[in-house]
Order: sequence, then structure tokens, then C-alpha cells
Amino acid sequence: MTAPYSDSADVIHFVSGERFAGSGTRSQAVFNPATGAVARQVRLGTVEDIDAAVASGLAAFPRWADTPPIRRARVMLKFLELMNQHKDELAAIITAEHGKVLSDAAGEVSRGIDIIEFACGIPQLLKGDFTDQVSTGMDNWTLRQPLGVVAGITPFNFPCMVPCWMFPVAIAAGNCFILKPSERDPSASLFMARLLKQAGLPDGVFNVVQGDKTVVDALLHHADVKAVSFVGSTPIANYIYETGARLGKRVQALGGAKNHMVVMPDADIDQAVDGLIGAAYGSAGERCMAISVAVLVGDVADKIMPKLEARARELVIRNGMDAAAEMGPVVTGQALERIENYIALGVEEGAKLVVDGRNYKVPGHEQGFFTGGTLFDNVTPEMRIYKEEIFGPVLSCVRVGDFAQAVKLVNDHEFGNGVACYTRDGQVAREFARRIEVGMVGINVPIPVPMAWHGFGGWKRSLFGDMHAYGEEGVRFYTRQKSVMQRWPDDTTRGAEFAMPTAK
Repeated sequence: MTAPYSDSADVIHFVSGERFAGSGTRSQAVFNPATGAVARQVRLGTVEDIDAAVASGLAAFPRWADTPPIRRARVMLKFLELMNQHKDELAAIITAEHGKVLSDAAGEVSRGIDIIEFACGIPQLLKGDFTDQVSTGMDNWTLRQPLGVVAGITPFNFPCMVPCWMFPVAIAAGNCFILKPSERDPSASLFMARLLKQAGLPDGVFNVVQGDKTVVDALLHHADVKAVSFVGSTPIANYIYETGARLGKRVQALGGAKNHMVVMPDADIDQAVDGLIGAAYGSAGERCMAISVAVLVGDVADKIMPKLEARARELVIRNGMDAAAEMGPVVTGQALERIENYIALGVEEGAKLVVDGRNYKVPGHEQGFFTGGTLFDNVTPEMRIYKEEIFGPVLSCVRVGDFAQAVKLVNDHEFGNGVACYTRDGQVAREFARRIEVGMVGINVPIPVPMAWHGFGGWKRSLFGDMHAYGEEGVRFYTRQKSVMQRWPDDTTRGAEFAMPTAK
């Protein structure tokens, strides 16, 4: 085993309650996005490393599954306490590897903590139903039991919050969990693993294997991994869902997004501008719930565009550790190149480039992965910058004539993750919420991420599988229902019964 974790140490795995070097020799650079410099290396796992993690989970599962839910909840409660104590350290780790501003990283940690707090209520969440005297002398009840070893594959943009959508609920429900975090910002996973061990979680219940597609495929093909949760791009979500389902696993795969904000003519323009600027450019647009399309209805475009342009030009873009920063760098040089290629494509497609964020340089951080906020007007649904997920600070404005056109535009898109509508009209708001074909809807709320007890998930090609993340659906995903019918000899009639049993 290697030395204890530190911020400068290379990132390896965590198996059976210890840092685990694994069998692999491949590694990948982890960058500081603000400087462009390599901060450390992450060890990429192997099939054998997944075998070791699964074996560790299988060994721990029987005892952990038989642990009373209230005792499992007490471990999660201690973990909750430790996460609150160390949330500033965790936020700094996220900013150093992802690039998002420190206040945004702190918000991410807080939303992850919400799920941990929800998981502390697992004794209530696991309660079944009971029917006395379902038939003469017979009772019927249901209970929910854990699956076994389950896995989560999580993206770079939320290295704390998205894993917390998964493992607290899974572990509290009695499962053992393997986390495969993004190799771009992997250190948060080891930090949380250490806190779980400190909280008293038995060794083997939570394991971390770093890696790339080799590790993903090993998880999907391992017979003893019973369920896989994934958050990321739609092509990979589709692959994980189809592969896992074909191999008999329970799969929950959250895919991509192209989130719209519809701005009605009666909207409060200043509030709408605030909502669009924060939701489009916060975290440099690297959010699956970012607003990337403004749908401007009627004459509202002429009122809002000058204000959007001014605010986009005034964005404070700096190292995410700077308290004054509103937007930091994007995560890697490859991400920067992809985003700026999309901007060039938008110009070629004929969209009006109002604010060009390309080639943005932050003094003292010239090698960092920075791009400015970009604003397009007169975008049409045929353009690739409208149809495809850019995952960067690029806001496209589409003009439509009326409410019906706005609803049709949103509903015609292949993604259905999040959407918002800004209006003062209660009837418009009600009709929008009912008619829109999107999983998460905000009325005068730009980023409608549900709270811990409601559950997160989109529609259409934004979600593969039929259960949302966390909340009560998360509990159902990580457990199986068992129905028990019981009667005793004195209440059982003599002789074989050949007819289908009925209530008597």
C-alpha cells in the first residue's frame, strides 16, 4: 500500500478500506485547469482491479445487509457530520481539479450533503406494507431488500454531488458500492472514501476504482455487479444501458441535455437576464442542467438582447479560487477546443455572434483552459449549435412568435432533461408545466434541480431506464421488493387445492 492520501499524491484506488495500487501500469494526467499544468497522475484500473473491488464487496455484503437499518443510518449520520466539518476542504479539491469557482464547488458539496441527510432516514424509507387477513387466516406483507454489489459511474462536472446521488442511498439500503469517478477530477472520491471509513463504515462496503472504458466495461460485464448507475453523455448512457440490460443488470443511465428557457413577453426582464446569465455561464456551462437555449417569445427579444450582451461581456472570469470570480476555466484543453470549434461552427451556420468568448486570456494564467462567455442570436432549430450539447459557456437565442411555438420547439428536441419558463401569468405557467415534455421544469426558476427527497431525471434521450436518481425512486432502484404470504397449520384447510388461490 502507498502512503496516506494528500493533495499532491498520485490518485489510485480505494479497496477494502485502504488505498489500493492495483495491478495496472497505465496512468493519466490530472490538470489544474486554471494554469494548464499537470497537478498529479491518476492510475487507470484494470479488469483485475474490478475483480478485487467486487470480491471486497461480496465479502462485506452479508454482514452489512443484515445490519439493522437504524445502525446503517447511524453510520450515514456520522458521515453527514464529517462531510459538514470538511466541506470547505472538499470544495477546494473540486475547484483545483475541475476549475469551477469555489462558491459553486461549495454549493455542489451542499447538494451532495442533502442526499446523505435524506439517506439517514432509511429505516422509514425501507418500510413495507402489511395486510392483515388478506384471506381467512392468511396475512400478506412486503419488504425491500438490497441487491448486493452495485456500481456508479460518474462524470467530471460534479465529482461530489453526482456520486452522492448514488452511494449514500445504495449503502444505507444495505448494498456494497463501487464508485468509478471521472478520471479528470478523481481526488474527491478518495476524500469521501476516507470520511466514510472514519464514520465507521465497514471495509469493503464502499470501494473506488479509478479508470476509463476498461473499468466501465469490466463493471458492466461482471456477473456479481447487480446494478449500474451512470450520469454522462447520451451516447455513453445509451451504450451502458443497452449493455447492462442485455447482461441482466438493473441500469439507470442519465444522458445529455439541451435545456431551454422560455421567456414570455410579460416576464420580469431583469430577473430573466439574471436567470439566463447564471444558468448559462455558471460552472462555465459544464452542467447537465445548464440553460443553453433562450427561447424569446414575441417582442421580448428586443428588450432582453441588449441586457444579455452587456452582462455576457461583463462576466468576471478568473481562477476559480479567486473569491471575485463568476466563471472559471473549463476542465481540460480538449474541452476548450471542442467548445471553441462549436462557436466557429455557429458562425458558419449563419447564427449572429453577439459576444465571442474565444481566445480569452486571464492575466497570469495564460496557459489555463479559459474561454469567455459566448452569446448567439438568430439561432434556428436546424443548426448543430442548437441541436447538439456543447457543454460550455455558449448561450443560443432562438426567436419564436408565440407560446405555442415555444412549447413545440422544446417538445421537438430529442433531449428532455430540464426546462424553465419566465412569466407573470399563472395560466401560462400552468399550461407550460403540464404540456412540456421534459422531466424537470422550472417556473421562474432557471435550474430546477429537485431536492433530495424528490429525485432527479429527464425524459426522452436524457434518461435510459425508468427510475430517477435519489429520492424514493433511488431507494427502489437499489432494492428489490419481496412479497410474503403467511398462514399457520390450524388455519389451513385439509386436502390439495387445484384452483387458483382466491380470497376466502
